[in-house]
This record gives sequence, structure tokens and C-alpha cells, in this order.
Amino acid sequence: MELKNNWLAANRGTLARLLQWLNLRPEESERTWMMFAFYTTVSVGLRWAEDSTVALFLDEYGADPLPLMYIASAAIGFGLVVLYSWLQKIFPLRWVIVAIAPCMVMPLVLLVFLHWGIHISYLTVVIVFLMRLWVDALYVVNDLNTSIVANQLFNIREIKRTYPLVSSGLLVADVISGFSLPWLLAFAKLNKVIVIACVVIILGTAILFYLSHHYRKAFPDAPQRLNSPEQASRHRRLEEPLSRYKWQLFAFVGLLQVIGLLIDFQYLRELKSNFNDRDLASFLGLFGGMVGLCELMTQWFISSRLIERVGVFFAAALLPITVGCIVPSGIAIFNLFPGMQLPSFFWGLIILKFCDELLRYTFIMSSGPALYQPIPERIRSRMQILSGGTAEAIATGLAGVVIFITLLVCGRFVSEGLQKWVFIAETVVVAGICLKVVLMLRSRYVDLLVLSADRGELSAANVGLRAFQQGVVKALAEKGSLADKRSCIELLAQIDLQGAVEILAPLLVKLPPDLQCQSLEVMLMAEANPIYLPNVRPLLEQLQGAITPEVFALALRYVWLAEPHPNLSLLEEYLHPRQHSLIRATAAALLLRQGTPMQKVAATKAMRRMLTHKQERERVNGVKALREAVYLQALRIHIPNLLQDESLRVRCAVLEMIASTRLEEYYSALLAALYYKSTRSTAMRALVQLENEALEMLLRLATNIYKPEVVRMYAWRSIGQIGSLEAVDCLWQNLEQSWGSTRYHILRSLLKIHKQPEIRSLEDQFYEGRVETLIKQELKFLGEIYAAHIDFTLQQNLENQQSIVVFELLQRALLDLEIDVKERLLLLLKLLYSPENMQAAAFNLRSESGANLARGLEILDHTVNLSCKSLLLNILDRRSHEEKLYLLTAAGLGEYQQLSVSERLRRLLMLSNFLSDWCLACCFHFAQVSHIRLTTPEIMISLRHPTGFVREAAIAYLSVVSRRVILELLPQLQKDKHPLVAAQVKKLMAKYQVQNYRVEQEV
Repeated sequence: MELKNNWLAANRGTLARLLQWLNLRPEESERTWMMFAFYTTVSVGLRWAEDSTVALFLDEYGADPLPLMYIASAAIGFGLVVLYSWLQKIFPLRWVIVAIAPCMVMPLVLLVFLHWGIHISYLTVVIVFLMRLWVDALYVVNDLNTSIVANQLFNIREIKRTYPLVSSGLLVADVISGFSLPWLLAFAKLNKVIVIACVVIILGTAILFYLSHHYRKAFPDAPQRLNSPEQASRHRRLEEPLSRYKWQLFAFVGLLQVIGLLIDFQYLRELKSNFNDRDLASFLGLFGGMVGLCELMTQWFISSRLIERVGVFFAAALLPITVGCIVPSGIAIFNLFPGMQLPSFFWGLIILKFCDELLRYTFIMSSGPALYQPIPERIRSRMQILSGGTAEAIATGLAGVVIFITLLVCGRFVSEGLQKWVFIAETVVVAGICLKVVLMLRSRYVDLLVLSADRGELSAANVGLRAFQQGVVKALAEKGSLADKRSCIELLAQIDLQGAVEILAPLLVKLPPDLQCQSLEVMLMAEANPIYLPNVRPLLEQLQGAITPEVFALALRYVWLAEPHPNLSLLEEYLHPRQHSLIRATAAALLLRQGTPMQKVAATKAMRRMLTHKQERERVNGVKALREAVYLQALRIHIPNLLQDESLRVRCAVLEMIASTRLEEYYSALLAALYYKSTRSTAMRALVQLENEALEMLLRLATNIYKPEVVRMYAWRSIGQIGSLEAVDCLWQNLEQSWGSTRYHILRSLLKIHKQPEIRSLEDQFYEGRVETLIKQELKFLGEIYAAHIDFTLQQNLENQQSIVVFELLQRALLDLEIDVKERLLLLLKLLYSPENMQAAAFNLRSESGANLARGLEILDHTVNLSCKSLLLNILDRRSHEEKLYLLTAAGLGEYQQLSVSERLRRLLMLSNFLSDWCLACCFHFAQVSHIRLTTPEIMISLRHPTGFVREAAIAYLSVVSRRVILELLPQLQKDKHPLVAAQVKKLMAKYQVQNYRVEQEV
């Protein structure tokens, strides 16, 4: 479908279009431009300083000592990173990031002045070495500083859009410094250029100072100290996965640095053999300028969009794939042609360096900070320093050692023509390892996001059963909370019922009475087994004061059900009135089940006395015992009275007994009990116990729109708890036919019984397609909501205060509908993907915090693989309604044409089945105050609506727009049972009767 009105796309200012081209949002623009200005200014100074010191170094040393430079650079870089980390513990982060650059510049200025003033040859050589070394250290600190500032200012989603532009400051600096350096060298010597570069770096730091002051809230006010106990506890839970992720990040950053240095060494070695020092500096500047232009175009218009579409890991994998496979293969192929070996290898290295620079300073630099976002904020900057800066420093030293050893070995054992291929082979090997690390990082990324969100779920799938069983045994044996032990037994029974019996039976005698009761109930759920009789019989042999009646009754029941040939005459002794009522009732129920005719008569008499006893406890225990009786015989006549018993405990016991004994004539009582809060949970358990037998009557209740919504909701929940294949099919069929709150209730019920961790088979793919269809339906409806909200806002022309109030209520109702749709979208996604991931994503998406919202979207981005994923993420994000509507229409999920208020309202009412009751009522109230004429079918449907305030709104509208129709309907509306509607009708009849009387008098 196409947009029929292009105002959403056309009416945009120049700034808005520029931001759209750059894939930025207005709220991010100020922070982004200030970061861009800071990074560009500092990078221009660093680039001038680097090219100048490289020229001085190569002039003094040549290319052979470069490995020693790498090793020394690693040592000083490592020391600076450790110092940087230590400073954060002493000073607030904002102070550290601002002060570090000027403090780093001062030694460089001192070295330049020393180089000017000292004319001793060997000291000059040392100073040049130190200058080159210090500029490398400045690069490490500046990149680390910029990355940390960006991670503080932007959240995990923003950084994917903004950091490509921020990091393009380095590329702009390449262009500016590259083309300006030859001009600058025409007027100043290399030493003066370095001093000018230092002044520019300090100017860039001033921009950072203003930025950090303007956004003070983004930076911690205090140094990093010891964590609180709660934070420490949470950190311990994250410690193991965080440690693995940290080392993988460490390896990734380090391997990238090794690749870059291997390529850089080969590149500079070739340049040195072809240029002198002045030409070399000019070539470096021109090459940097050309590469910078390509990088700049890629970074501004491609990088952020590609990273958002394919993810940070695909972007990170581009460099090792390109420089480790594609380009080296090309160099090798070209060198197969005779006569082209030397020039093809030289230009091949230029291309290799070009690809490395292009990918490193676009996709790698843009995606790098996003890799640190899953790490909790309180330790992120320190982790970034240690795993980022330290890795680069160590990798630099390692690369220097590798190059030095390679040169040493190749000089002795490898011919000069093959030496260059040794470095190419090393580059390929390191790139292959780097690609493997990227794949490992990708598998850990979402897991860490979910864990750091601290909102997972415990399920049988992620519990080690054997270890958990051992833990339960240990927990029951040790001292601890009784509630915790009950929870352990309950969870064990849910996960492995038969295994629970094996564990609990030997522990019965040692457990306290409450846990003995629970354990015996679990054992009876698994059916009585003669194997465990030796564990249960000792409970019956204890003295009466040493065991509670509840435990004795359960043990009595277990023994007589498990015994192959029980001696029922012994049970008759327990029918005596001196026995506890629970023991008496249990014995009577067992005799009714297994006894002789005379024993059954005696048991029936005992039960009748209990069911009609004045004491509540007697009646409750009697009804409980009936649950185990196979035939109720003459006791059925007491059930109607027991259902009306004054005691809630008795009534609940009767409901459980009806389900246990399958008394079909009283199933209606179970449905009736759903209407009352006091008996609702018991009724649900009873209906679930009936399983498929209860499906038909529950479905009739759930789909009857004239029943209270809360009752219908619990009917759906009961169907969900039944959990059979028939129940699942029933829920799916109604899910695809329902809308609004009904769909929400069905989804919640379906999720209780449905787990779908991943899509594998064709059947699963068909199931995935059904869910995606439902998601698209919800998105189409969302388009109608946005269109209505926009049209009502654009054409707002209200005359009085009442109209304004009603209009605001309608707009608020539409926004509430949007929230409902988003909740249903998340529930639909839970049908497809990992419950832990979706639970964490939903929790973060509901947060008011922008950082949490971004974390939730990032989890979805790496979890969902539907065709509409990109659109779904944009809808769940905080964008304007106009932008979301534009995206929906562009995706073909609806169309938009600006309509008048009356036309838009009528279109909304055509979707009355999808609207909430409150929104529908607001539509009629708005039509009333705005004098909008509606069609008769729209009005009549609402007059028959099950919700009282919707009928009241329709009657209020009719009373204003059509006196004749309302006079005809009032006699019929008098029968309405809702008190709000009844009072309204009564008031209207009184009003119109007075008017009619006056008209008749005049005639």
C-alpha cells in the first residue's frame, strides 16, 4: 500500500532531513555534534603529531627498529592504562576524562623543546624515539577516553546510531590533516608542527570540558569505590559469564591490534624503500586524506544503517574476513603473473592497508563501544579500560616480539623474496583466530544482556536435576526456613515427581510435621507404591501424641492404598468417635472404597454424622474424606446443603470433592464459584482437575461477552492450566479469532503451557508464520490508532471546556490502546523465543529509563528473527506517532489518508470490536459534544454492548442527536440491569414526559 498523503514525509525541515540522512534523532543531535567536534579537533592535532614524528623516526632509524618501537609502546601503553584505571578510583570520572589529555600533551611539548635545544646526536636519536613513543600512547588514551565518554552519554541503541558519526571525527581529521600537512610543512619545520598539534589537542579538550559540564548527570559524581552488599551480590551472580565475556573482548581487541600492526609494519617497510623522509610525510598525508574521504562517506551514510540492520558482530567480522582472506588472496593471485610481482605486491600492500584503515575506522570503531554495553554501568568504564586499553598495549608488545622473531628467523632461514609472504601468512592466521573470537562473543552477548537485566526465569530446562536433588536433600537436612524447604519440595515435585518420591520417602521420619504432610501428599500424587511402605508404616506406629492427626491420616491412607491385601477390619477401629475427625473421615472413605457391605454401611453412618455436625472442623474433614470415595451412595443428598454452608472452608472442600468424584450434575457449581473471589482459586483447581471434561463448559463461559470480564479471564486461565492438546488447540483457535483484552487473556493462558525455545522443523516454521501473522494484525491496528490520534490533534477546534475534557479523554484512551497492543506484541514474541530473553526484554521495555529501554530493544534485536523485526523495534522504541505511522505505511501494513474528525471517528467505530470499552464510550461522548452524526448500525451495536458505561454513552449521544429515536427506545431500555443505565433512562423518561405533557396542554 502507498501513502495517499505525503505530508508525513514531505513537511520536514532541512535539519530534520539532514538528521535522517545521518540516521540520527533530534534528541541525540546535540550530544553527537559536540562529541564529533571534540574528537575531530583532538584527532587533527594527533594526526599532525603522528605523521611528523613518523617522518622524524624513519629518518633517524629506518623501518627495521619498528618492532622495538611496538614493544616499548606496549609497555608505556600498559602503564598508562593502569594509571587511568587507578585515577578513576581517586577522582570522579568527569575530572579524569578532561584532565588526562592536557597532562599527556605536556611531556610531548617538553620533548620537542629538548629536540630543538640539544644538538648531541645520540640524545637527539633518543628524544625522537621517545616522541614517537609518546604520540602512540596519546592515541591509545584518546581512543579509550572517547569510547568511555560515548558509553556514558549514549545508551546501547543510541550508540549504534551516534558513534559512527562521532568516530567519523577521526576520518574528518584524516582529511583535514592529510591535505593540510604538506601546506603546513611548507611554512614550518616538523618540530613546530608538533607544537601546533599540541595546542590543537588542548583546544579539543576544552570542548570536552564543556560537554562533560553540560551533561553532568551522565557521569558519576564520586570515584569508583567499593560496591554495596546488594551490588556485590549481583556482581557475584554475573562474575563467571562476565569474566568469560571480558576475556573474549580482550582477545578480540588484542587480535585486531596485532592485525593492524602486522599490516602497518609491512606497509611502512615498503614505503621506506620507495620514498625519502619529506616525500614519505607528504605521501602519508595524501594517502590519509584519500582514505579519510572514503571512510567519511562510509561512516556518515552507510555504517550506522548497516550496523542497525545486520548487527555489531557482522560489522566486526568484516575486517578479519577482508584483510585475512579476500585481499591476501588477491595479492597472491596477481603475483602469479610473470613480471608483475614487485609492483603488484607493493600496490597489494597499499590496498591491504587501505582496507584495514577503512574497516577499522568505520565498522570496527563504530561497533566497538556497543560491545561493552551489556556490562553493568557501574563497572563498565573500568572494564573498558582493562580489556580495551590493556589488550591494545599487550597486543602491541606481542606484535613487536612476533615481528622481531620473524625478522630474525627469516634473515637466517628464508630467502629475501619469500620473507614478505611470511608476514602475509601471519596476518591470515591471526585474522582467522579473530573471526573465531567474534563468533564466540556473539553467543555470549545476549546471555550477558539478559543476566545483567536481572530478570530471568527458573525452569526445568535450566536446572541440573541431579544437582538440584542433592541440594534438596541437603536443604531438608540442615537448619533453615520452613517456607524455603516447602518451596524446594514443591519445585522438585513439579520437575520430577517420581524422583521426588524416591528422595522424600527415606526422609519422612526425620522431617517436621508440616513437611511430612507435604511429602506424603507428593507421594500420593505419584500413586501409592508398596516399595515405600517400610518408610511410611513407622509413622502409624508412633505414639498418638508424637504425630499430628494430619500426618497420621495421610499415612493411613497411603498404607491401605499401597497394601496389596489390606486388613480392612483394622480400619473399623478408627471409626470410633474418640478418634480425631480427620482420622475417622479417612478410615470411612477407605471403607467406602474397599470395604464389605456392612463396613460400607458403618462408614456411611459415620460420614453422615460428620457432614451434618455442628462443628465446622467435622464437616470440613468429612467432605475432604469424600474426595477419596468411589461411590457416594446415600451421601449425595447432603451436597446441596453443603454448597450453601455458612463456612467458606466447607464450601471450598465441597468444590474439590465434586471434581475428585466427577459429579457431573454439580459441575455448574464449579463455574458459579468462579464469580466469587473467595472460592475462585478452589474452583479453578477443581476445573483443572477435570481436564478435558471441563473444556466445553469453560469455553462457553469464556466466549460469552455478556459475562463479567474477570470471570471470562479466569475461565481462559483454567483452560490454560488444563494443558492438554485439546486445550492448546482450543486456545489457538480462539487466539486467531479474538481481539483486545480477550486475546491478551488467551495469550497469558497459552504461555503457561507453551514453551518454544527455537524454530527448527517445518511444522515449527508454520507455527512461526501464524504468530507473525498475528503480530502484523496488531501492527495494522496500531496504524489505525496513530492515524486517529494524529487527525484528531491536527484538526482540534473545540468550543468549550466540556469538549476539551472529552477530547483529552479520547486521546488518552487511544494512547492506552497503544500500550495494550505493545503488551500483546511482547506476549506473542514470548510464544516464539526464549522465556528468559523475552522476560528480560519486556521488563526493560516497560521501564521509564532510556537506558533500560535501549537494553530491552537490544535483547529483542539479537533474539527475534522475523521479517518484520526492524519495524517491530521501531514501534517499541520511543518515536513520534507520525514517524511510526510513516514506517507502518512504508512497510505496507496499512495506508494513511488525512480525514476529517467525523470521518476518522466513524472509521474508528467500524473497528469497535478491536477498541477497548472505555475508548468506545469516549468515541460516543466525543461525537456528542462535537455534534458528529453516526449511522444507525453503529449506534445500535453499542446499545447492545455488554458494558454498562458504553450503553450509557450511546444513550447520551442519542438523547442529543435524535429525540424521536430515543423516545421509541426508552421503554425497552427501562429493563436494563445496569444501575448507571437504569438511572439515566429514568432521568430521560422524566424529562420527556414533562415536555410531552406541556405540548398536550398547549394543543
